[in-house]
Amino acid sequence: MTMIQALRSAMDVMLARDSNVVVYGEDVGYFGGVFRCTEGLQAKYGKNRVFDAPITESGIVGAGVGMAAYGLRPVVEVQFADYVYPALDQIMSEAARLRYRSAGDFSAPMVIRMPCGGGIYGGQTHSQSPEALFTHTCGIRTVMPSNPYDAKGMLIASIENNDPVVFLEPKRLYNGPFDGHHDKPVVPWSKHELGEVPDGHYTVPLDSAKVVREGKDVTVIAYGTMVFVAEAAAQETGVDAEIIDLRSIWPLDLPTIVKSVQKTGRCVVVHEATKTSGFGAELLSLVQENCFYHLEAPIERVAGWDIPYPHAQEWSYFPGPARVGEALKKVMEA
Repeated sequence: MTMIQALRSAMDVMLARDSNVVVYGEDVGYFGGVFRCTEGLQAKYGKNRVFDAPITESGIVGAGVGMAAYGLRPVVEVQFADYVYPALDQIMSEAARLRYRSAGDFSAPMVIRMPCGGGIYGGQTHSQSPEALFTHTCGIRTVMPSNPYDAKGMLIASIENNDPVVFLEPKRLYNGPFDGHHDKPVVPWSKHELGEVPDGHYTVPLDSAKVVREGKDVTVIAYGTMVFVAEAAAQETGVDAEIIDLRSIWPLDLPTIVKSVQKTGRCVVVHEATKTSGFGAELLSLVQENCFYHLEAPIERVAGWDIPYPHAQEWSYFPGPARVGEALKKVMEA
């Protein structure tokens, strides 16, 4: 399966298993979503289970909070992550706090799906990576799978979870992986030992990272499309890098990170979002706090530029193998 097919399969499985699951958002019903992630689901489950919503992100998410509080399990699609900002109050002030402020009487078991990241020439309002906003908000889980197997298993786990999950989907990986340089899917999934995607029900834990490449020289922490960029950089530089795919950005699988950095003694953090106040800063701090006496070199961050998303220069904006490779060489030479 492609990631699109895997996500659709996850929603199909859960719509069939649980009558409380509903799927809705802009164009997700008859049209099947702008990326066709929900194609065919309305025809199969009806307009009461899979339906379109007006163009009002705050209304879409706000209605989901109410549905979740009263027993449904809504799977909400925000058409692009860039569109989520009108709904931030509903996510951060309502969904995230509902369990705590009601002393456990209510919860918000809902999933907010949103395509994220650049690489499809979508411009400033279709290419952002806002994951750091959600990791800063207590009460929300934030995940970003990098492959179809994890995408399906994590989406099922998110729907079954009893608290809100922001589910970020890298658009560049929707139709297959890429070689770290281009926007075309050219590397077979089997090369990354990801396996086939089962048709039925399975879950991937929402708090576990995965070591996708064993190494002894340096630990590279990445997620989403940057996992493949990191692999390309390691291959091109010859550095024996151990690459960790976070998968779950928050809650974070800190033990896997600490174990790896204590083994390698070096660390590079890679993400697509803007560098300043990005989630890489938190990762760097945690590694510093937990691995200081094992570090042989300063931790390096490779991220997007501190500018508004540059449509004409997006392939220079986010890290590529060359920039990650420079960081790998720098920590090895320190």
